[in-house]
Amino acid sequence: MKAMVTGANGFTGSHLVKALEQRGDTVVGLVRRSSDLSRLAGCNLQLVYGDIADRAALQAAMTGVDVVFHTAAYVELGLVNAAQMQRINVEGTRAVLETAKATGVSKLIYCSTIGIYGDTQGRVIDETFQRQQSNFSSAYDSTKYEAQQLVDQAAAAGLPVVSVMPSGIFGADDPHFGPVVKAFLQGKLKVWAGGDRITGIVHVDDLVDAMLLAAAKAPPGSHYILSTGDLSTREMFAFLSRETGIPEPWEAPEPLVRLVGNLLDPIGRLFSWQPPISRERVHYIYDRCVRVDGSKARRELGWQPRSVEQTLRDLL
Repeated sequence: MKAMVTGANGFTGSHLVKALEQRGDTVVGLVRRSSDLSRLAGCNLQLVYGDIADRAALQAAMTGVDVVFHTAAYVELGLVNAAQMQRINVEGTRAVLETAKATGVSKLIYCSTIGIYGDTQGRVIDETFQRQQSNFSSAYDSTKYEAQQLVDQAAAAGLPVVSVMPSGIFGADDPHFGPVVKAFLQGKLKVWAGGDRITGIVHVDDLVDAMLLAAAKAPPGSHYILSTGDLSTREMFAFLSRETGIPEPWEAPEPLVRLVGNLLDPIGRLFSWQPPISRERVHYIYDRCVRVDGSKARRELGWQPRSVEQTLRDLL
C-alpha cells in the first residue's frame, strides 16, 4: 500500500509513519519547509514540502496514493492565533478533502477529536451523540467542529472518508502531558490544578493501530471514538506516585487558580506570551467535562488498546 500522511512530522503523524513503514508500506509525508523533522529520524518516507492548504503540494503528495491519513492540525488552548488555526484546521481540511476527491484516493482517514461533541457535562457518550453545547469553548473546539462538518458533508457526497475521534493522546514524546510527567519524575512538579478534571486517555500507538484498522475495515462515512478509558487528574497523579514513590504534587485551590488565570491572560496578550494558566485553560480544567465510550472501535474494528494503567506505565 502507498499511504500519504499530512502532518507527518507531528506527534501522531510520526508514529503513524513509523508503523506504516514497519508494515512495508510506501509513505509520502506532507511537511512544511520550516518543519522540525527530528521525529522522522531514520524514516525512509518521501517528503513533499508545502502548506496544508496548498492544493498543488497536496496534489503532488496524493498522486498514486491508495490511502490518505489527515493528521495535521493546529492544537493549542489559551492564547492562539485564531485566524491561523482557522486556516490550518478548517481550510486545510477542505483542501485535503477536495484534493482527495480529485485524485481518486480509495480511502481517507481523518483524525478528529472528541472535542467535536462539546461539553457533555460528565455524561458518557458514544458516536451517536448530537452536540448540545450551543457555543464553543475555544478556537480549537470551533475549528475542529467546523472541519468535521466538512468531512461529514464530503462523506455524504460519496468521498470514502472515515473519522476517528481520539481522546487525550499519550506517549513518551507527547508534547502536551509528556513534559508534565518529565517534570514530575524530576521532582520539579510541586503544584497542579483541577484534581477533579476528567481526562480521556489513548496511547498514541493504539491510536495509530485504530487508524490502520479503519483504513482496512471501516465503511466510508463512519465515526470511531478512540479512548481506552478516563481518569481524574487526582487519580492520575496518585497512580504515578504509587508507581514511582514520588509524592503527588500539591493541588492549588480553585479560587487561586481562577485568579491567576484572570491575571495572566491579559499579560500574555500584551506580551504575546502563552501563560501556563489562562482563562481558556481554566475553563477546560473546571467548567467542561467530555466523557466518551470507545467500545464501537473494539466491536467493529477489532481494536485492542492497552489499559489506562499500562498507557501511564509506558509514559513513565
